[in-house]
Amino acid sequence: MTGNRAAFEQFCDLFYTQKRVADAFAYLVSDDYIQHNPTLADGPAAAVEALTPKFGGNPDARFEIQRILVDGDLAMVHVRASSTGRPDAAVADIYRFDDGKLVEHWDVLQAVPENPAHDHPMF
Repeated sequence: MTGNRAAFEQFCDLFYTQKRVADAFAYLVSDDYIQHNPTLADGPAAAVEALTPKFGGNPDARFEIQRILVDGDLAMVHVRASSTGRPDAAVADIYRFDDGKLVEHWDVLQAVPENPAHDHPMF
């Protein structure tokens, strides 16, 4: 279990913090990667192609990791995503491990409202 956590933390650092999309996917993602986001095709190559402009290709984009959870073969990262000219978003990316590689991905995104109904933040 600790191997999955260490590997996932390294993946998150490469992908979200350093915005090295291709390196992150080469490091930990299986060739049989299943994508549940309906706007992306299956496979690591499709993910790298679609996500590189959003991450590595946008110098204004920031992805601040708020928390990482790993439980057996499941891992989740909670991220505050921001970029110039766009509202911030709360993102939960959920991944499944199989044999030490990420093989499946789900995500949930929510815009951070300008005027929330309460004073405690989403992060």
